[in-house]
Amino acid sequence: MINQSHLENSFPTLDAIPEKHRLPAPVHQAHTLVNGEFRKVHGEMKPVLSPIYVRGEDGKLAPAVLGSIPAGSEADTKAALDAAVGAYNNGRGTWPTMSVADRIACMENFTRLILSTREEVVRLLMWEIGKSYPDSAKEFDRTIEYIRATVKALKELDHTSARFVTAEDTIGIIRRTPLGVVLCLGPYNYPLNETFSTLIPALIMGNCAIIKPPRHGSLLFTSLLPAFSEAFPKGVVNTVYGSGATVVPSLLQSGQIDVLTLIGSSKVAGELKKLHPKANRLRSVLGLDAKNAAIILADADIELAVKECLAGSLSYNGQRCTAIKMIIAHKNIVDKFLEGFLAGLEKLKIGMPWEDGVKITPMVTTDKIKYLTSCLEDAVAKGAKIMNKGGGAASHTLFNPAVVYPVKEGMKLYREEQFGPVVPIMSFDQIDAALEYVITSEHGQQISIFGSDADAIARLVDPLVNQVCRVNINCQCQRGPDVFPFAGRKDSAEGTLSVSDALRSFSIRSMVAAKQTKASEDLLDDIAVKHKSNFISTRYLF
Repeated sequence: MINQSHLENSFPTLDAIPEKHRLPAPVHQAHTLVNGEFRKVHGEMKPVLSPIYVRGEDGKLAPAVLGSIPAGSEADTKAALDAAVGAYNNGRGTWPTMSVADRIACMENFTRLILSTREEVVRLLMWEIGKSYPDSAKEFDRTIEYIRATVKALKELDHTSARFVTAEDTIGIIRRTPLGVVLCLGPYNYPLNETFSTLIPALIMGNCAIIKPPRHGSLLFTSLLPAFSEAFPKGVVNTVYGSGATVVPSLLQSGQIDVLTLIGSSKVAGELKKLHPKANRLRSVLGLDAKNAAIILADADIELAVKECLAGSLSYNGQRCTAIKMIIAHKNIVDKFLEGFLAGLEKLKIGMPWEDGVKITPMVTTDKIKYLTSCLEDAVAKGAKIMNKGGGAASHTLFNPAVVYPVKEGMKLYREEQFGPVVPIMSFDQIDAALEYVITSEHGQQISIFGSDADAIARLVDPLVNQVCRVNINCQCQRGPDVFPFAGRKDSAEGTLSVSDALRSFSIRSMVAAKQTKASEDLLDDIAVKHKSNFISTRYLF
């Protein structure tokens, strides 16, 4: 049985760590990227501690020190804002008026430049947020694929725009144009991929950006900043650091932020949006809370359901917005499902991110451990049981997954998004009870259905697509492939992200129109043929 002692012994000594994955040299991010230059920050620096504890010569455990980041200052924040606003220049700047082809060339150059940072970024992903080596490598590689897919999607979008249209004696050309200055706030669980999933489409559509890296996952941006500086015109990409509660309000209250993109909580998003003095001018692209459920019908393939729910609920310790965070199993098969799930859980390896086959790794902070423990205590006090031996055992940042059953209304785990390796399970008799759980939820991102009866699944799909934005049949909830829409209803999202949808989220349709006369046709033809305008252009991008 896994207990506190077992977990404590999982933390390594420095010399026990494979050389490839050794603690990187301290990274002190003492500069911000502002207007294409690296400027020394004002004020204090804050230490960055790893969730990975290391055993010293005296046998005591302490979190590894990874380096430091700026605590943030008003002067640095204002400098980044001024640079972005100046680069956009009310739509007159070099970047927003640049041709699509030239912006694509800059983005392709950026992609080439960051490829050389792969090993450094992957190592920092492991040490900063405790993500396993394979998953860290996958996050980097998927980000590169996302950038390339975005470039391809923009070319396809531009193909439909590179022509004149006529209607009712009017001739025009319609293209998508940027929105302005984007404030990009990424999450700690996917600090690279999720940040880039909004930043890249925002940039390639001609917007200028301010990036505030997440508190956990900041240092990995250090190696990317030179590529931003080299690949894009001055002021197009700028960085700010510090506590979100102090840095972000001043940016929004300035009224000079045109787009807020945040992957985080709905509560925080709601508070931030209120800070903007001209709310109707602020576009929000938000990925927020989710409490995705899995409904397991009586005729489900139990082996398949167990496999998908294990991965869906516990990949990266359950710290994914798309994780399955409530399992609702039919009463006739709940015992069999539990038996299979617990057997599968016993095979999941707990350890350090570089260990072969590891599935459960250190969590970002001990505060998360305290919260999960409080959820378990609340559930047990209200009649639930921890079904696996040692479930909920913890040491520092390691937490042994806990399966809790039966979970019911009134328990924290029934409605709150646990965002960690705690798996709540409840049973149902009539399908309306399972549907009612989804309908009354504050969240509406995804759901998984497991079953084999086509009629039963069809009857579930029709109402569920009106409650969530993705229904997964006999598979776990997930974001990809990136060409599919990623969205949410209720408090789970605002705006849609996918490779093509994101391009639209960070732009607006604009047009140039004229009366369909010979003079107008000659004028527009002269502009287009001689490439005098990047907007009035019929150039076809290959």
